[in-house]
Amino acid sequence: MAKQRNRHNKESISSTPFEQARDELFQHIIRCGVLQAAPEHQLEWFDDTMGYIEDRYPELEDDKINELKTLGLRFCEPPKSAAEHETANAASAA
Repeated sequence: MAKQRNRHNKESISSTPFEQARDELFQHIIRCGVLQAAPEHQLEWFDDTMGYIEDRYPELEDDKINELKTLGLRFCEPPKSAAEHETANAASAA
């Protein structure tokens, strides 16, 4: 007979409204295909979605909503290549 492992229920772990909103935003980004959209369409999508997040999480203050939008926009940025990373490191070392 297999051993029963202790499994943590994700719902039992309390998270803040900010963390819940962040996770929901990232899920929306992935599900809606925003990563493949043109930058101007991404901004339009974020404006609409942040309005939804504000309504869904009224306890979040404006600075937290702005922080969520910044995190979401960073999440949508394309990954940096190794060459870009090396160039940035070389420039900062000089």
